[in-house]
Amino acid sequence: MSDDSQRPIVVKRIKKGGHGHHGGAWKIAYADFVTAMMAFFLLMWLLGSVSKGNLKGISDYFNNPLRVASQGGTGAGAAESLIKGGGKDLTQDEGQMKKGGAEQTDIAHDRKRLSELKRKFEALMEDKAKRNTKLAQFKNQLRLDMVAEGLRIQIVDAQNRPMFKSGSSELEPYARDVLDEIARLLNDVPNSVSLSGHTDAQQFAGGLRGFSNWELSSERANASRRELVNGGLDDKKVLRVNGFADEVPLDTKNIYNPINRRISIVVLNREAEQDIRDQAGMGDSDATPASAIAAVRPS
Repeated sequence: MSDDSQRPIVVKRIKKGGHGHHGGAWKIAYADFVTAMMAFFLLMWLLGSVSKGNLKGISDYFNNPLRVASQGGTGAGAAESLIKGGGKDLTQDEGQMKKGGAEQTDIAHDRKRLSELKRKFEALMEDKAKRNTKLAQFKNQLRLDMVAEGLRIQIVDAQNRPMFKSGSSELEPYARDVLDEIARLLNDVPNSVSLSGHTDAQQFAGGLRGFSNWELSSERANASRRELVNGGLDDKKVLRVNGFADEVPLDTKNIYNPINRRISIVVLNREAEQDIRDQAGMGDSDATPASAIAAVRPS
């Protein structure tokens, strides 16, 4: 029988293998996630701070980048660019958040100012109508409403109470009284104004080749402008004078209705005023205050 104490002792050491190499793929995935989140929050910031014009420019660029790059467009880039492109220079130091907030505040103040002017005008005409029989009769021919361009004041003809003498731009005395009252109210706000004349569809004997409703509506609008200035309106506040002939009737079912003969005075909001300046070929950099703009008269 062998002696077990003499047997060699064998010690087995088990080496534990390490984890397999992952290759760092998780780091790339995490970096992509962080980048995507940063882009998302940057997009949210831009949507909340960039003006509407610049947003439209960005949208136009992604929809058709070649056209915007070659022709420009609203909000397409710097205002100083030789290529026509609306909006402010995106390289300016002033922050977009600050500018966007200021624009919204100005627009809100503008709307509030025009709404207060509407209420003030209605109260004044109510008071004047009680003390003046002519204005009392004329009250129903005044129409006030808020439109996209601002506060619109329309003075329409009635069957037996026209604003002007038949076929002429000579104002009736009571029409002058109303325009004088309007003039004093318009000076209470800094907004510019636009005037337009309208006729019914009754044509002159010469037709469009002679003196027509186009000339008549334009002359009546300009005669109203002169009376407003005579009544105290600052003449620099008039930004546009138009004649529309019988193209925009109030009563589309009866184009001969007297109410289609009217003068429309629009107290312009900031956006409408800027649109008119842009249409006349004036950008933001060329625009001067309303006090330095002469009336745009039809040729």
